[in-house]
Amino acid sequence: MKLLLPNSIPITVTAPDGVTTAVYDVAAPIPAEHSDAEAIVVWGSSGERIAAMVTELPKLRWIQALMAGTDSVAAAGFDDSVVLTSGGGLHDAPVAEHTLALILAAARRLDTAVRAGDAHEWYKSLDVNQAFGTAGTFTTLFGAKVVIWGFGGIGTRLAGFLTALGAQVTGVATTAGERAGYRVITPADLPGELADTDVLVDILPALPTTQKVVDAAILGALPAHAWFVNVGRGATVDEAALRQALVEQSIGGAALDVFATEPLPADDPLWGSPNLIVTPHSAGGRPQDPEQRIEENLRRFLAGEELLYTV
Repeated sequence: MKLLLPNSIPITVTAPDGVTTAVYDVAAPIPAEHSDAEAIVVWGSSGERIAAMVTELPKLRWIQALMAGTDSVAAAGFDDSVVLTSGGGLHDAPVAEHTLALILAAARRLDTAVRAGDAHEWYKSLDVNQAFGTAGTFTTLFGAKVVIWGFGGIGTRLAGFLTALGAQVTGVATTAGERAGYRVITPADLPGELADTDVLVDILPALPTTQKVVDAAILGALPAHAWFVNVGRGATVDEAALRQALVEQSIGGAALDVFATEPLPADDPLWGSPNLIVTPHSAGGRPQDPEQRIEENLRRFLAGEELLYTV
């Protein structure tokens, strides 16, 4: 059996007897010499490149994606017999940390400080000499209400970080109840939860049911000081509605790591929007300990057992 590994990140896999590994270029066609591969690890390949693998790898039986969201692989057109496993859990810590950084940058307006520093300007922060945690503002996580839409592994890890800094966290998931000690509501209950929300965090996958779910109605339900943070998928947001909310300043701002089109085109209307923080889809830039997941799923695959995080 042959297992292909991407050259996009350094991965050292200890393969059992009978399994050979080879590294492939994520930006180039799979060489004919590797067309016999039965398994491949995917990370850093474009959607077009993944789709091409359907014909390049006719003997493929298992795809180990290292991404938490596997929409690009699912859309490629592989036969239903090909098992797809995701990188669920591998990004909990990296994405949660990045999201926390975006939220803190928004609260403390580090984006404004950096721009002022680039211009050699000493600016006065708007919250200087104001009461700490003034109602109707978002300048601290202490006492802030944060709603996390998409309350899985990343969301619960983020919730712990936020709680440690004094925030009140509510999760949004398909099933209401309690998860990891946090109150969880359904999307149907979300609009009524937003009037006193300080930060709305989007960690949703790109699914038919989540296309542009963060729309004008959701943004309009937020108070004028609230920030919207997206580390899920750009397809879940109506970007025209978000742009309008930013221009009209009907929300406090947005911190975005993902977009409907990536890289975000230089002429996209979002660029230049007021109170906007942009990072280049870097929240989950490196899966945590991918070798352990690959080796365990490889063991299970060879033993005919159920694989971890099967999609």
